[in-house]
Amino acid sequence: MLTGVGWLNNMAKIFKITLMITVGVFISTVFVFSKSENIINYIPFTSQAPLFEWNDPRQQDACEESSVLMSISWVYNIPAYNKEMWRDRIIDLVNFQQKKYGENRDTSLTDTVSWIYKDYFKYNNVNIITVNSSLELIEELEKGNILLIPTNGQALKNPNFTGEGPERHMVLIKGYDYEKEEFITNDPGTKNGKDYRYDKDLLFEAIRPYQTGYHVPF
Repeated sequence: MLTGVGWLNNMAKIFKITLMITVGVFISTVFVFSKSENIINYIPFTSQAPLFEWNDPRQQDACEESSVLMSISWVYNIPAYNKEMWRDRIIDLVNFQQKKYGENRDTSLTDTVSWIYKDYFKYNNVNIITVNSSLELIEELEKGNILLIPTNGQALKNPNFTGEGPERHMVLIKGYDYEKEEFITNDPGTKNGKDYRYDKDLLFEAIRPYQTGYHVPF
């Protein structure tokens, strides 16, 4: 089994990661952005089913794993993997959680930090915070952060989702368009999720923390 530290080759941990208890995860960098310019962080993209194996239950519920993998790849400036490598990384991470913790589906923010960032990747620069408006999300992006947010995926109304979409879904926010008032994301729930844009109010209102497990009621 590939280990989190192993495939990173023990590269220096130069970025800080912060979690939002009601909103998501953001990773701090040293960049500063002006409000007169759109914010776009270039982050490798993968869907949670890179080879379109959506019938695999491990990948059906792997939005958290794929979002974390994209963020970690950005933190360590790792070039984008091919689809087979992304799939192997995702499944390895799913299997690690299932074997050690007995669960891998709909991973909560708290367990995402504890199980994936801190345990699997041995990455400890992680905090959990709360935000209360879409403007606070934008402020975090202006600081040079990226964010992982738990959502009611059905409220996102993404036409690329199958049916109404997943009720519990994690999305990575990597930028903001001031003119169009849209968040720029890497949404792992679709093959078309790279640079996918959501209206700022729609995305914020879709935020909904969920518990670890299989479709645990909100």
